[in-house]
Amino acid sequence: MTRHKCVLFDLDGTLVDSLTDLAVSMNLVLTSQGLPPHPVQAYRYFVGDGITKLVTRALPADAQQQDLIQDCVQKMRQEYALHWADTTRPYPGIAELLDTLAGRGIQMAILSNKPDELTQEVVRKLLPSWHFAAVAGAKETFPRKPDPTGALRIADLLHLEPADFLYLGDTNTDMQTARAARMFAIGALWGFRTADELKKNGAQALLAAPMELCPLLYLAT
Repeated sequence: MTRHKCVLFDLDGTLVDSLTDLAVSMNLVLTSQGLPPHPVQAYRYFVGDGITKLVTRALPADAQQQDLIQDCVQKMRQEYALHWADTTRPYPGIAELLDTLAGRGIQMAILSNKPDELTQEVVRKLLPSWHFAAVAGAKETFPRKPDPTGALRIADLLHLEPADFLYLGDTNTDMQTARAARMFAIGALWGFRTADELKKNGAQALLAAPMELCPLLYLAT
């Protein structure tokens, strides 16, 4: 029997590779403001903590006035709504992992700092073949990750204990969320951040490929 009953996934950088579409959308916003764009790889460190943080990190330090940030947030929402599906796709190996978990009767859930409406749309369109017991994006009604509230609400919804969960994510924010929620924290090395960052923020295991998660289902602790 498996020790863990549910896998809680982050979305961007864990299940789907959305970096290029996020970068292109934000760069369109920046150039519309007469500001310099960034290389796609720079966005690995801009994303992960919600759209306002993304915009703030992408703006030059001398342009981070509140009015401009809010204006760019609105523009980013508009651009990303147009471009989020241009190149975003599940990572290699994700379909096999989800098939395996479903076949073993392991519940699956998603918790993202992407706005909830868009999180739901991404899952609907890019991951339609699998049932997720809960899908939650950022809402005004509860704090974003790394606050553990969202993860703990999912545990309550599924009538499970935090110790029943493996939490798979790709950033410091995810590792902090998992540890704060008392879930087993696993870092996805195919995502946006480095092994060093994940380990420093509490990763209890690191995976080079999605299917490496399966043996962890049987961990006793």
